[in-house]
Amino acid sequence: MVTDSALLTLAHMGGIAIPQTCLQQENQEAQGAVSPATRGSVNHCYQQKHDGVHVALSRGKKDTQQDNSEEQEEDGEVCRKEALKVLCNVIYNSPRAQERASALRLLQGLWESLKEEIWSKVPLSCHFYKLRLLFLLTALRPELRLQLQQERGVSLLTKALEQCLAVSWGVEYEVLTDSKQPPISMEVSQKVIEILKTLFNITHMFHRQEPDEEDAALYRHLVAVLRHCLLLSCEGEDTLEELQGHTVNVLSALPLTCLDVLVSVQVDQASHKCEGVNMDCVHKLLLFMNRRLNRGQKLKEKLTPVLNLLTESSRVHRETRHYIRQKILPPLRDVAIRPEQDSSLRGQLVRLMTHVDTDVKDCAAELLFVLCKENVSRFVKYTGYGNAAGLLAARGLLNGRMSSSNSQYSSDSDSDTEEYREAKAKINLVTGRVEADQPDPMEGMTDEEKEEEARHLISMINRLSREQIIQPMGVTAEGRLAPLWGQMSDCTLEEEEEEELNLMPEGGKDSQME
Repeated sequence: MVTDSALLTLAHMGGIAIPQTCLQQENQEAQGAVSPATRGSVNHCYQQKHDGVHVALSRGKKDTQQDNSEEQEEDGEVCRKEALKVLCNVIYNSPRAQERASALRLLQGLWESLKEEIWSKVPLSCHFYKLRLLFLLTALRPELRLQLQQERGVSLLTKALEQCLAVSWGVEYEVLTDSKQPPISMEVSQKVIEILKTLFNITHMFHRQEPDEEDAALYRHLVAVLRHCLLLSCEGEDTLEELQGHTVNVLSALPLTCLDVLVSVQVDQASHKCEGVNMDCVHKLLLFMNRRLNRGQKLKEKLTPVLNLLTESSRVHRETRHYIRQKILPPLRDVAIRPEQDSSLRGQLVRLMTHVDTDVKDCAAELLFVLCKENVSRFVKYTGYGNAAGLLAARGLLNGRMSSSNSQYSSDSDSDTEEYREAKAKINLVTGRVEADQPDPMEGMTDEEKEEEARHLISMINRLSREQIIQPMGVTAEGRLAPLWGQMSDCTLEEEEEEELNLMPEGGKDSQME
C-alpha cells in the first residue's frame, strides 16, 4: 500500500516542497506508523548532512562524501530525477496515491517549484519529470485541473512554452518563425509535449464558453505560440508527429473566436496564400491530417481532433474554408469512378463517411458538408447520395431542403468543369459517378409477365415487412426517416394466402388448388 509518508519522501527527494501544514499533520501520523529503524533509513536516503551540504544516494554510486562540489550537485540532481520518476510511476499506477497526492496538496508544492524554475529561466535537468508529474496529476484528478486553471496555469504554461522554444515576437500575436533554424532538440521537444498535454487538460472544459476580454487576450497569445509549434521542425519524424498532434489537441480545446490568430499574420513571407491571407499554418494542418489518414491507426483518437479543428475553422473563417476546399474538393473532372474509390483527400474522407466508428464517420462527413457550405445538392455532388444519406438523415435534410446554417456562408457559386457539365446528365446521384450501360432485365418480357413479376416482388416485400426482417421507411415533411406502418393497410387473410401462392413454384400451386 502507498503511504503518505512514502509520497512525501519521494516529493522531498524530488525537490518538491509540500506546504508545512500537511507536513506537520503527516509527521504526527507517521510517528506511530513507522518504526525508528525505518525512519532512520528513510532519512539516510535523502537527508545525510555534512557541513551543511545534502548528499543523496544515487543509483550505481557509493554513498560517500564527495570532495568536489560539482559532483555533489550532479549526484543530487540524479537523485531528484530518479525520485520524480518513481513518483510519476506511483501516481500513474495507484488510485490511492492519486487521492492522497491531492489531499496532501502535492500539486501546490509542484506548481511553486515549477514557477520558480520558469521565472528563473534556468530549469534543472529534472524539469521534464516535474512537467510529466504535473500532467499526470491534472489528467487523473479533475479537481486539480480546476485548481491549476484558477492559479493562472494557462498563463504560466504559455510562458514555459515560450521559454522552451526561445520565441521571438513580431507584431501583436505573431511569433517570428525562421525556416532556416535547425530542428529543436529531442529534449526540448519532450518538454514542450508535456506542457501541451497539461494545457489541454486545463483548457478543454472551457471550449464552448465565451471568454471575457482578459481570457480572450490570454488565449490569443497562446494560439500564437501554438501556431509557431506547428511550423517548427524537430529531430525525428515521430517526435514531430507527436508534438503537432498535441498542438492540434490544444487548439481544438480553445474558444473558436480566438483561432483567427492562426491566419491573421503577415503574408509577405508566406509560402501558401489564399485571397491575401497567410495559409502556412492551415497547410501544415492539412499535411498533418493527410499523414494521420494514411496511417489509418486509432482514427478516433488521432484523426478526429484535426478534423474538428479544420471544420470549425472553415465554418467561421471564409479564407480558411476556401483554401481547404481547393485542396480537398477541387472542381470535379473525373466522374467515372465512385467518390470513395478516389485516391485523393476527398476519396479518403468519403470512405470515412461509412466508417464503423460513429465519431469518425460524423467528423469526416461534417468537414465535407461545411466545405460544401452546407448545401445539400453540392454535398451529394461530391460524395454521392449513398455516402451522404447518413448525415442528411441525421440533420433532417433528406427531402433536399436547405440547412438552417446555410445562410451564414457567402453566395459564391460552384464552378463546374467542362468535363463535369458534359457528363452531369449521366451521373448516378446515388453512386456519384457515370455508370456503365446495363442490359434491360425485362427485355423480351410481355406486359402480363412484367405485371406478374411486379406482384411477386410486392408479395415478397410485404412478407419481409410482416416478419420484421425489413422495415419500410419514408421521408417526413421534416426531412427525416420514419416507419411507414401508419400509412400501410394491413393485408387481409385472402391477400396473405394469395401472396403465399405467388411465392410457391407452379407445381406447388396446382397441388394447393386441388
